Amino acid sequence: MRRGVFILFLMFWVVSVDAQQQDTGNVTMGIVQDGDTLIFKNIKEVVVFPEREFKNKRQYRRYTRYVRKVKKVYPLAVEARELLKEYEPQYEALEDQRDKRKLMKQLEKELLDEHMDELKKWSISDGRILLKLINRETERTPYSLIKDFRGGFSATFWQTLAKLFKNDLKDGYDPEGDDKMLEEIVTLIELGYY
Repeated sequence: MRRGVFILFLMFWVVSVDAQQQDTGNVTMGIVQDGDTLIFKNIKEVVVFPEREFKNKRQYRRYTRYVRKVKKVYPLAVEARELLKEYEPQYEALEDQRDKRKLMKQLEKELLDEHMDELKKWSISDGRILLKLINRETERTPYSLIKDFRGGFSATFWQTLAKLFKNDLKDGYDPEGDDKMLEEIVTLIELGYY
């Protein structure tokens, strides 16, 4: 009995000694005020959205399908942002229009080779979501991107083609208005909830 109590005491002592070791991972700032220590520490942002209420199962299925589409398309919008950061300085540094056109053709060929099989399986609504997300990520409309890098004629051609499929390359991204649900879903994806 004594031996069991001693072993139990020893286990608690080892656990308590181990738990009282100092955390050396992060140094935090703090002040002492009236004998209390107030610690200042950066914490992860908490985003709160109103709970979605669906009137019926059909609305719920539409929402989950929309989430799946956004999850499928979002990585390409992020890739577009990264490519813009990488290639825009190179593009602007080139003096000759011929070299600029050559750089854009090369980049377009690489992207099509990499993503063509995936893009063939997409629906028109997937493309619409991609256009919105490219606008969100690059803070420029797809029309202005095409116009800046490929010229006004090319931008007008693609705008006309988009209009045939009821899209608009000039549409902006409105996270507080029409694109509020899309913004919520993307935020939840970025935070790791989806």
